[in-house]
Amino acid sequence: MELNTRDTIVKKLLDAQEDVRDYESFSKKVNDSEVCNLFKQFAEESGVQAQKLQNLLDKFEG
Repeated sequence: MELNTRDTIVKKLLDAQEDVRDYESFSKKVNDSEVCNLFKQFAEESGVQAQKLQNLLDKFEG
């Protein structure tokens, strides 16, 4: 099944949002501070990606 542009944006938005949740959750479960900080950074970066995708989706649908 081939996705259209909107569907592709939605899929990647959901992936980025899931990454944020996963990295935040992982950062709370690890004992190593370096890994914890890296996961927190990854969560923030994924959040930025999710926001950009949401903005793109809003423009695409608007």
